[in-house]
Amino acid sequence: MEAPWLDRRSDTIRVVPVPQDDYFTPEAIATFLSADWSVSTRNDRMGFFLVGPAVRHAAGHDIVSDDIVMGAIQVPGDGRPIVLMADRQPTGGYPKIATVIGPDLGRLTQARPRSLFRFVQVGLEQAVSARAAEAAGLRTQPRFEPLVRTRFTSEFLLGLNLIDGVYCS
Repeated sequence: MEAPWLDRRSDTIRVVPVPQDDYFTPEAIATFLSADWSVSTRNDRMGFFLVGPAVRHAAGHDIVSDDIVMGAIQVPGDGRPIVLMADRQPTGGYPKIATVIGPDLGRLTQARPRSLFRFVQVGLEQAVSARAAEAAGLRTQPRFEPLVRTRFTSEFLLGLNLIDGVYCS
């Protein structure tokens, strides 16, 4: 069984809309959903900075600070989205355009800089179904097969560190 969160082949990251999407014009949301994005090299456990077109606000970028969930995509004044991650701040004062659904967060964290992906908007029902499918996949037991080596070639033995420490008399 392969861990689905390690799958780097997918070029889409699913998001759900948030109540603050009215801080963005319909054109800005369309740009957000149709543009190619990549993660910056400027990432850490707090946030993943996205590289792509600027997402413009409809009327200002300051809001009353509210809670931040993991995967929330905040858009500060410069229009460069940030996906907030595990060590994010508890509250924030920039509007959020969407939230990455839980099952896709692992794939996003595995994205390499300059690898392209797009955001795809899904509904709440699809997000819940994806979470249920992920949970079901995690409940299945992986199949393990022991590796039994019967031939010990000289190449194999020379590749091992068979000496533990140094003895001097």
